Amino acid sequence: MSKKILVTGGAGFLGSHLCERLLAQGHDVLCVDNYFTGSKDNILHLIENPKFEVMRHDVTFPLYVEVDEIYNLACPASPVHYQFDPVQTTKTSVHGAINMLGLAKRVKARILQASTSEVYGDPEIHPQTEDYWGKVNPIGIRSCYDEGKRCAETLFFDYWRQHAIDIKVVRIFNTYGPRMHPNDGRVVSNFIVQALKGEDLTIYGDGQQTRSFCYVDDLIEGMIRMMQSRANLTGPVNIGNPGEFSMLQLAELIIRITGSKCKIIFKPLPQDDPKQRQPDITLAKKELEWEAKILLEDGLKETIKYFQNKL
Repeated sequence: MSKKILVTGGAGFLGSHLCERLLAQGHDVLCVDNYFTGSKDNILHLIENPKFEVMRHDVTFPLYVEVDEIYNLACPASPVHYQFDPVQTTKTSVHGAINMLGLAKRVKARILQASTSEVYGDPEIHPQTEDYWGKVNPIGIRSCYDEGKRCAETLFFDYWRQHAIDIKVVRIFNTYGPRMHPNDGRVVSNFIVQALKGEDLTIYGDGQQTRSFCYVDDLIEGMIRMMQSRANLTGPVNIGNPGEFSMLQLAELIIRITGSKCKIIFKPLPQDDPKQRQPDITLAKKELEWEAKILLEDGLKETIKYFQNKL
């Protein structure tokens, strides 16, 4: 059955892929974005679709529309962007959550919050399970994002308890793929852009810190399955690829795929950069019958193709 679906942050990296998938399923999609990090280029190919509508709007202000479902993705997600205006980042997470939850309450819509593995901070347990509360610095340079997203989760669960809002919360782990911002400061886009330009690849720290990388198509599948899951499954549910790679392994793989002749150079580690990050996806497997399918090498090839055209 066709639904009216609102996607906030719909012109962003993840949002544009989500809009595309929802349209392919026959839904009416309202894409809302203020274009701080989102880009019209990401959704140009969807504009002609009569079921697609775009609205320039900042979620820190209320929105009055009629919809059946809301995916709340609006928030700059890379350190370069969220640290540019940290106060606005916190407001986007907190005021944005309040405004979207208010809308969900008014129109009785199911609402999904795109939370983040950053709520775990620099974790003391490995891999991270949903019942782990995290170890987050509340006053550091990354706090605007980490604590903003933690507060948004608090609001979602308080609206659920107080107003019986139909909520879903997913915690997204590192995701990569076409339409990533070339200058977002994230490791996959950094390495690919450096390799394609023939520059040396920059690793912060000794390169032994690890991340788990999920290809965007896998992640979107997980989000949609969560939205369609049984009513009393609120989450949070981890969505990510548990395959763990060191920064050094990632750099070497990208050099090999691109055929680049560049070297790897090492620089000091930034403040509060987590040493390891790996999702425990037991809950997603059990409840959503979901797990990441796309291998890192295959996903990187698609992403590199995208950046070759872009550059």
